Order: sequence, then structure tokens, then C-alpha cells
Amino acid sequence: MTITPIIMAGGSGTRLWPLSRGNYPKQFLSLSGEHTMLQDTLSRLNGLVHSPAMLICNEEHRFIAAEQVRQLGVKHSGIFLEPVGRNTAPAIALAAFKAIEKGEDPLLLVLAADHIIDDIVSFHQSVNKASELAKQGKLVTFGIVGNKPETGYGYIKRGEEFSTGFVVDSFVEKPDLETAKHYIASGDYYWNSGMFLFKASRYLAELKAFRPDIYNACKKAIEIQSNDLDFIRVDRAAFEACPDESVDYAVMEHTQDAVVVPMDAGWSDVGGFAALWEVSTKDENGNAFTGDVKAVDTKNTLVFGEDKLVATVGVENLVIVNTKDAVLVAHKGQSQHVKSIVQQLKAENRSEATMHREVYRPWGKYDSVDNGERFQVKRITVKPGAKLSVQMHHHRAEHWIVVSGTAKVQIDDTEQFVTENESVYIPITAVHALENPGKVDLELIEVQSGSYLGEDDIVRFEDRYGRVKG
Repeated sequence: MTITPIIMAGGSGTRLWPLSRGNYPKQFLSLSGEHTMLQDTLSRLNGLVHSPAMLICNEEHRFIAAEQVRQLGVKHSGIFLEPVGRNTAPAIALAAFKAIEKGEDPLLLVLAADHIIDDIVSFHQSVNKASELAKQGKLVTFGIVGNKPETGYGYIKRGEEFSTGFVVDSFVEKPDLETAKHYIASGDYYWNSGMFLFKASRYLAELKAFRPDIYNACKKAIEIQSNDLDFIRVDRAAFEACPDESVDYAVMEHTQDAVVVPMDAGWSDVGGFAALWEVSTKDENGNAFTGDVKAVDTKNTLVFGEDKLVATVGVENLVIVNTKDAVLVAHKGQSQHVKSIVQQLKAENRSEATMHREVYRPWGKYDSVDNGERFQVKRITVKPGAKLSVQMHHHRAEHWIVVSGTAKVQIDDTEQFVTENESVYIPITAVHALENPGKVDLELIEVQSGSYLGEDDIVRFEDRYGRVKG
């Protein structure tokens, strides 16, 4: 019986703002090494016997997810696009229905895309133990062997021993500190990891028994599915009607077949900057620095410097994050309250709540370098072979200056090549397109001018990435 990994890549990671934002959350960031957290999640499957993973992500993150999988060079069995977020129980249901579509009944290994696991061997050992239980029809959850009293996690209390695991006695909500100390000291409690392994059919059967409303909504949603490039879309109206519920509440707390397999593998969900500091490589003063950082008399401090020098003098236990458009300074012990800043920004409709200055698109990326009352300057990078949509603007003209590479430019009925140190002008309402016909990245500066410069002033006529709207 094969294992099909289900990678949950939704979520916004607001406790790691301004690194993690709504349009580019933490699962797509490189926080603990060369690869992103999503790529690390896929890579740690190497050594397990499994079929290609299935990903589940939000519609707005689809091209980021697809590109990061492509960069890693691994096969996948589809990227499910959630029209709206409905938590983990419905998301897993979609994957389970898809998995049994052709008459198969694989084991589903449900993993979050934003976890760190240091000990891959121990991770594999726990999964292999869980496989034997899942084959017997058990619904397995992985309990993290805690090394300290943690108030930020839910807990799983184990019952009697069962084969390679334990019967789940109960799921416990996040405790206060004294209760957490008792849990760790007893040895009977594990951190709730949010990772699972079970047969697709068993999950659906239990979901149908305990939450038929979720089961029926997801069944209806997947009955009308469409494939678009790497992506699998389901019926939006049916999925929107599905209740929002976690797999713990919907199934695991009710089933009589829940078992827990301990995992001691250097796990962290990197739920905030304090957790990120803990898992980061630190110097002799307990500092974790990323970027261009100079420090004097600085201890136990986390610094992320994105595009400029960050200097610290005489500070301790701080979190300092510098991005291109925002700077965060927080006491490490209070850094879990960063999400309150995000709430304020959202209430004020500030773009920094969800958007980075650098924005990724399926064809590459752009960086909003400068803007004023009637102008905006962007640095645009177009990947080799990629093409922006054929489009026009009602309110702005554009001037493109090529910095490196060669651009193939269409303006109305005229097509031309523009190379380094050359430029071209696109008048208001001109139908235009930009393509990189070369083998290296195309870099250009775009200067926009006009009465309205919003991203919604785009009328698309053709688009190879399926973004044309009628």
C-alpha cells in the first residue's frame, strides 16, 4: 500500500510579519537554510517509499508553489487550489476524494509545508511505524516528544500502548505554564504536530460519520473539477458552502481509531520569531544574524537584514527585521504579538499587511522601487521564455528601459526587439506585451505615469497563465 504525501501549503503566517505576508507567507520563505520551507518538506520525503506528493494551496499562491516545486525538480500529482480557506478537514477531504478517484486507496501522509524537522532519520522511522497502524485502519497522529513546557501548542494525551504507538486518550487545548510543566513531567503528553497518516477511505468514512456536512460539500465540490496547467480547481460555490473546521475537531477527537506515534525529530512549527531564533544557528553571544549585520555588545538577538546594513549596539533579547518596505523591532519575549500589528495594518487597508514590495508573478517578479503622485518605478525581472499577458491600460503610459537581456516587445501591430541600454514607450490604451526570448533573465526598469497606477488597471486579452477574465 503506497503512501501519498499531502502537503498543506495554505496559511498566512502573520506572526512572522514582515517576512511573512498574505501574498508570500512563511511556507514559501527560506528561513532555515538554502531551500524554502515547502521545498524542505518535499525534500524530507526522500528515503520514504511514496508516490508523487499532492499539494493544497490558496488560489493566489498557485504560481509560487508550482515554481518552487519546479526548482526542486520533483514530480507531484497535482496542486489543489482552494477557492477559499476552509481549514484542514475540508482540504484533506478534497485530497482523499482525489486519491480514491481511480479505485486506489493509498495511505495519506498529511504534512504542513511550514514545519522544520532536523532529524530526517527519526522522521522516517516514525512514519514507517505509523504506516503499519494505518494499514490496519487506524487514524494516526504524530505526537512530538516535547523538551520543555510549551504553552503555544495543543497536546495529545496517550492511553494504553497499541502496537508501535499508543491509543489516543484525549486531545488537550493549549495549557497555561504550570499545566504545561505537569504535562512534560508526566511523560504521557505530546505536542500536537498537526501531521497525520491514514487510509484515504478511512478518513472519508469517519468524516462522513461525524461531519456529513463537510463530507457532502467536498464531495459535491470535487465532482466538478477542472485541470489548468499543474492546478486542480473544484467547484467554488460548493466549497464556499463547506463549514470551516480542523481535522482534529471534525474527526480525530471523535473517532475510536485514533492512535498516536511519538516523534522525536527536532520538530518546530516556527510559530513566531522566538521559535525561529531557537532553531537558527547562533554565534557565541546567542545571536542569529541573516544579511549584512554589525553588532557591538549584543546578545540573544535575532536580526534579518534584507537590503541594507543593520547595526546594533548594547541590545539584548530583541527581534529586528528589516525588509525593503518595513522594519520590525520587538522584544523577543513579546514577538508573538506581532500579529496585532498586522491586524492594525489590515484595519487601515495598508498594503504592507499582505504585499511585499517585491511581488512574484508566474513570468518572474517586480520590485516597486519608487512612486509619487503621478508616477511609479518598477524593476521587472522576466524569466527566460516567459511572457507577460497581452494587455492595455486606460489610465497610464509606460516607458521600458532594458538593463540586461533582450526583450521582445509588441505594441499594437508592431513587434520589435529591445536590448540593453535601449528603451521603448507604450502610450495609454496601446495593446502591448513583453516577452523574454533569451536564455538568461531579462531585467528592465518600468516607469509608469498617469492619473491612476493601480494593478487593477489591466485589461488582459491573452495570457498563457490563465489570468484572462471575461
